[in-house]
Amino acid sequence: MLPQIVATAYLTALREGGSLPGLVEADDDGIYVVKFTGAGQGPKALVAEIVVGALARAIDIRTPELALIDVDPEIGRREPDEEVQELVTKSAGMNLAVDFLPGSVGYDRNFDIPAAEAARIVWLDALVANVDRSARNTNLLIWHRNLWAIDHGACLRFHHAWGGREAFAASPYNYSDHVLTAIGDPRTVHDQLSALVTPATLATALDLVPDEWLAPDPTRPDPRAPDDPAAAREAYVDYLSARLDAAERWLP
Repeated sequence: MLPQIVATAYLTALREGGSLPGLVEADDDGIYVVKFTGAGQGPKALVAEIVVGALARAIDIRTPELALIDVDPEIGRREPDEEVQELVTKSAGMNLAVDFLPGSVGYDRNFDIPAAEAARIVWLDALVANVDRSARNTNLLIWHRNLWAIDHGACLRFHHAWGGREAFAASPYNYSDHVLTAIGDPRTVHDQLSALVTPATLATALDLVPDEWLAPDPTRPDPRAPDDPAAAREAYVDYLSARLDAAERWLP
């Protein structure tokens, strides 16, 4: 299970992304980037953060540690910004905390990256259909002279409209838009990484997700969506396993 912490103070909003994450202090004296359930994509973006983050660690990609953070709506009411007030109040309860990397800077192409490291990131992004790792918005940080991958909420697009498993499995990936394509070739690491991403690895990643984030969304009915959290976990494993099996359709 992910560690569970409690928010003690809302420090500042991070306005780089559309979901308005916030920098929050917690009762373990840590500082975290908190992704809120009340943001535009709702809990599904947090599910993607957890699952893809777990897969990244399984294949030796650096990504910040995660925790579940309990947010009291009173923290939001103290904020002068009405947009922050509304978001935090709407997100009362469990949210996702991403370890803050103080002093990190955004990646640019002047930073030298080993080809194998870049290839692992490109391979994972292709597997999970990450559309958010371009030169315009790299979602990569340099921290202590190492590369860190962040922000995976835009992955796993299939869970926004269930169905079309085979279409997702075989859909091509737009490598031309990926910031690391020129550095790392995913084919060079495919055999090694595909052996690590087993159904058991996928199931372990899904076990980290709270049941409430996997339950059907009553505000967005989808007759094709899994009926309960257990069925949802099986569906995620099934979709990602099918995509892995169809690798020759999406590898470059």
